[in-house]
This record gives sequence, structure tokens and C-alpha cells, in this order.
Amino acid sequence: MSEAEERNVLGTELATCSEDPTTGYLRDGCCHHLFEDAGRHELCAVMTEEFLEYSKSRGNDLITPRPELDFPGLTAGDQWCLCIDRWLEAKAADVAPPVVLAATAEEVLDRVELSELEAHAVE
Repeated sequence: MSEAEERNVLGTELATCSEDPTTGYLRDGCCHHLFEDAGRHELCAVMTEEFLEYSKSRGNDLITPRPELDFPGLTAGDQWCLCIDRWLEAKAADVAPPVVLAATAEEVLDRVELSELEAHAVE
């Protein structure tokens, strides 16, 4: 599927998640569904302090800048493409960050029900 045909969980054109900081497996701002992305960074979420601390405690520090990886470090309010499994894990721990439905890849629906995403959607 070409980028122009990519859809979000609402069935409309996939929107950009974030260009500041630039997110996505391809670092193009979008949470694409890509065969080569084993981590499936397809869910666009708005970072919260609670989630960032949780992720760090689970061994995935998204707070600390890593210039060698062109990673600026995230703060609450930043939008970022998350791995589906990390979001589900955070949801089970009651710390799932809010989801940006328009920027979340349609393929997320093979792992997460739309109603679950809607319950965590950004207004």
C-alpha cells in the first residue's frame, strides 16, 4: 500500500502524528504500518508524565535525549508513535497515554478494538 493510500483507525487518510519531535519508524512524522518495523510503531499517542515514567521503569527510557540516535527525548504533551504492545502493556497497568485516532494506523485494529482506542482518544 502506498503512503497516499494509508488509512487510520477511523478509515480516513492517515494523518501526521508529530514533526516536532519527528516521530515514526521512518522518522517522517507518521505512524506507518511497515513490514520491516517488527516493533509496530503504529499508534500515535500523547505522552504523559505517568506513561513516560512507566516506560522508563520498563526499560524503554523515552525521556533522556540520545543525540547519537537523533532522539531528542520526550516530555509530557509530545506526540509519539508507540509500539502497540507497549501501549497495551501500559493500558493493563492503567497508565496508557491518550491516542490520536486520525494518526494511528488502521492495522492497529488487528490488535486493539476501536472501542478501546476511542475510550483513550484525545478530545
